[in-house]
Amino acid sequence: MKQWKKISLYLQSGFYILAGIMHFLNPDFYMKIMPPFIPFPMLMIYISGVAESALGIGLFVEKTRRLSAWGIIALLIAVFPANIYAYYADINLGAPLWVNLFRLPIQGLFIWWAYSFTKD
Repeated sequence: MKQWKKISLYLQSGFYILAGIMHFLNPDFYMKIMPPFIPFPMLMIYISGVAESALGIGLFVEKTRRLSAWGIIALLIAVFPANIYAYYADINLGAPLWVNLFRLPIQGLFIWWAYSFTKD
């Protein structure tokens, strides 16, 4: 694996592991952006936190890397409604509200980044 690809792998893995942990350390942040139509919102926050951390760990392991990358893509698509909701509901996340709009295309970049690990 090329050096830049390895660095990218470590950054992405660490990002998802930490993001998953944050679901448990600061669930109120995620509750703010939870669309009201989602049932059992706190449970969903914890489930997505476990999934994020597990998928981040899975990226480290060569045998599970491709499956984990596809899992991250699926997870990003599944949580995209929360980002749309945060924008349209003008949810204050402690940053300027335009940041909520900026998060929408960033999801596409994260999907592309995960996709880069779906190949050999």
